[in-house]
Amino acid sequence: MLVLLAAFVCAACGLVYELELVALGGYLLGDSVTQTSVVLSVMVFAMGIGSLLAKGLTRRPATSFALVEYALSLTGGLSALALYCGWAWLHQPRATLVALIAATVLIGLLIGAEIPLLMTLIQRIRREHAGRAVADLFAADYVGALIGGLAFPFVLLPTLGQTAGALLTGAVNAVAGAVVVLWLFRAEPGPRTRLLLWTGCGLVLALLALAAACTGAIERAARHALYGGPIRFAAQSRYQEIVLTGGPGPAGAPRADDAPRVPAQRTAPPLELFLDGRLAVCGPGEYRDHEALVRPALAGGPSGRVLVLGGGDGLALREVLRHPAVRGVLVVERDAALPALARRDAAFAALTGHAFDDPRVRLVQAEPLDWLRGSAERFDVIVADLDGAAAGGKYRSREFFGLAARRLAPAGRLATRGGLPDGGLWTAESGLDAAGLAAVAYQGGAPAAADCGYPGPAPAFLLAARTAPVLDLAPDVPAPRSLTVPALRASEALLTARRPSPLPPPHTLLGP
Repeated sequence: MLVLLAAFVCAACGLVYELELVALGGYLLGDSVTQTSVVLSVMVFAMGIGSLLAKGLTRRPATSFALVEYALSLTGGLSALALYCGWAWLHQPRATLVALIAATVLIGLLIGAEIPLLMTLIQRIRREHAGRAVADLFAADYVGALIGGLAFPFVLLPTLGQTAGALLTGAVNAVAGAVVVLWLFRAEPGPRTRLLLWTGCGLVLALLALAAACTGAIERAARHALYGGPIRFAAQSRYQEIVLTGGPGPAGAPRADDAPRVPAQRTAPPLELFLDGRLAVCGPGEYRDHEALVRPALAGGPSGRVLVLGGGDGLALREVLRHPAVRGVLVVERDAALPALARRDAAFAALTGHAFDDPRVRLVQAEPLDWLRGSAERFDVIVADLDGAAAGGKYRSREFFGLAARRLAPAGRLATRGGLPDGGLWTAESGLDAAGLAAVAYQGGAPAAADCGYPGPAPAFLLAARTAPVLDLAPDVPAPRSLTVPALRASEALLTARRPSPLPPPHTLLGP
């Protein structure tokens, strides 16, 4: 039973390592489908090679098992921190991908070596039919994998984060290996080997503890290398890494845990919000994106009931609330950490105009696509403030637009981010067309990120309704800073001239 318990613990730890590498691949390199496929396939292949290589270790299975667990504890426990640091300082996506694959291979080799060694140890305790022994071992292994797989997203990630969760898992892994070998099979190693194994276990735990003690300083230095400015807020939520930098700070108060090392500046750096290392909000120019997304949708029709999908930063919500005709706004955001940040941080709350404090606003924490499936409410305006390229493109899929169209009132309008004209814009328009909505594409001018030193092409937006909408601006609200009706219609004409005929097929949840 103790050997089976060790198999249970080791399987749980192994799956945590695997899921951490999958999550890291998605966070650091994007394209979560590709990273998940690479990590899982390479991991399974390496486990098979590790099982073959373990044949040469079965002569001294207890000692070999202890060494494998020590190596796995260090490799898996330090993998998250090492990969994050390499990504922050090397600035080479290919190098990060190579490091991710190398870590996956090494961890897979060590996990693969566990099963043959544990099988040998079971047979030394109790000789029985091989089928029964394999059944017992695999049952413990699979149940442990279940516990590890559930513990990672629901316990380790939200409470400890990536790095601390990996380090704790490594410590548990090392202790499990030491208990099996140095107590249950203590007769196999000689006195000198036993002393070395005890020393090795102590060194592994000491290294993991030292890494845990230095994690905060290492992460602060890595974030400085990535973002360059004072860090106002940094946290790993269940869904993403959230980092807020720059902006003015309250008088006499530190900006964040690393603020004392930042020299005083005459002009505060711009407020920037990064999600998984990618710029999501550039404070000085963010109004251009959000005005372009929201203002045309709330002109030329009823706008009493508004649904904002995503938009947890509160900036699209701010533009919605400028319209006096709006009686109620429902915000559906999957990550509760974003609205909490928009309320808690003074500079960010000021940027949003304290939008979440408006009594007309109701906030629901839910995945937008799932919420659309389960809701029966109808809205005059739906604003999809979502990254169409994220999550495998599901927020520009035919299914997403079809569900959103069902939530529209008869004269309702749907506004969404279309992406780049040479990217997913026309696929998104095709998805709206398949959902029974007529769409117009337009641009709002220079990209907001250019004000924060991230130049690039201007993004496009789509406004859709059951009958072809006309681009306009509401006359009963303060004029937007970046939009005019002639400029909107001129951009529509330019994009119409570039529209391919026929449109590409719509993206689907099962399609490319």
